[in-house]
Amino acid sequence: MNTAITLESMRADIARMLHEDPVDIADDDNLMDLGLDSMRTMTLASRWRDAGAAIEFSEMALNATLQHWWSLVRLSLPR
Repeated sequence: MNTAITLESMRADIARMLHEDPVDIADDDNLMDLGLDSMRTMTLASRWRDAGAAIEFSEMALNATLQHWWSLVRLSLPR
């Protein structure tokens, strides 16, 4: 992945996994309730790590919201 990770790019990645429109994914939605399973979550974690984020599935599982995941990614990206 050659593009920078942003909140909106993460939202788009999640929406693609769920076959939804990104506008339908709110920052505080429980993504597991929307249908995101653990395999897809691991795929997202791997994709975002490949793009430079230090994020782990175990951290993501603690709070399955875009808001939480973005806070993890944002803290790990180079400034």
